Amino acid sequence: MQRKHILGFLCLLAFWIPKQKIQAQTEWDAIMMNKNQFCIGPMYTHSSWTNYWEGTLKRENLNIGRITTQSVMLMANYGITDNLNIMVAAPYVWTEASAGTLGGLSGVQDISAFVKWKAIRTNLGKGKLSVFAVGGISTPLSDYVIDYLPLSIGLGSTNLTARGMADFIQDSWTVTGSAAYVHRSNVTIDRNAYFDTEIRYTNEVQMPDAAQFQLRGGYRGKYLIAEALFTNWTTLGGFDMTRNNMPFPSNRMNATTAGLYVKYTVKNHTNLSVLGSANFTLAGRNMGQANAYSAGIFYAFYFGGQKGKNQSIKSAQ
Repeated sequence: MQRKHILGFLCLLAFWIPKQKIQAQTEWDAIMMNKNQFCIGPMYTHSSWTNYWEGTLKRENLNIGRITTQSVMLMANYGITDNLNIMVAAPYVWTEASAGTLGGLSGVQDISAFVKWKAIRTNLGKGKLSVFAVGGISTPLSDYVIDYLPLSIGLGSTNLTARGMADFIQDSWTVTGSAAYVHRSNVTIDRNAYFDTEIRYTNEVQMPDAAQFQLRGGYRGKYLIAEALFTNWTTLGGFDMTRNNMPFPSNRMNATTAGLYVKYTVKNHTNLSVLGSANFTLAGRNMGQANAYSAGIFYAFYFGGQKGKNQSIKSAQ
């Protein structure tokens, strides 16, 4: 099969974008670790698509069939204080196509680190309002192939993210909104010239920055969290794929997704929690229409073995 028939976009980005990525505690949510509390665990994600948007045109490509991306991510969260947390994560990713002759890729992708600060917590009517500031960085851990979409395991850029978030909770019912700006570094590919909107005699690709928005809401109790999510990722620049052409790292890649997130803390052993999530792509541009499912298990404990203190992860309550 010719390279011009490779179509679509890495469906991992549809969730991360992910990056991203739904975790036990994330830069997206109002959950905070207590001071000196540490939480660690694995998360498995399965994402796949057959239809995709070539620019704004929705279509399919029988030459590659269904594109599947799977990942196992190890995540760790630590409470420096009750209002200041740090999160680190790194995934192993593998991809495959159900048709054609293209082989999938696999490897360690990008390591990410985020700091989340609950800057404001105040009463508002009968509920409580919390405001957060989040900053983070992600960068590749391995020299994986970038210019092999849609089977690349990542886009290879170093990303700096700044996020603002507001959370309101009343009687365990919550609504959380966040907005982020993502600055992405340029990347290099394994060829000396390429064409985007014009011929470029270089192996360096200028990556456009991006904006990310999320609205989530639902029930956040002591043992059970259940939320609906609506997420938008918009690339601030780039260009559309042309007809029957392969994706390129600096394409304009937009996606709007809806999803569900559920987390349960075991009542008789509050150190232990399990979670699951599902995300569905509603609209996109130069993206696969991916369905993604995740499941994970996490264990939380205190350094120093604090006793007599509820060791479950707390929320903005």
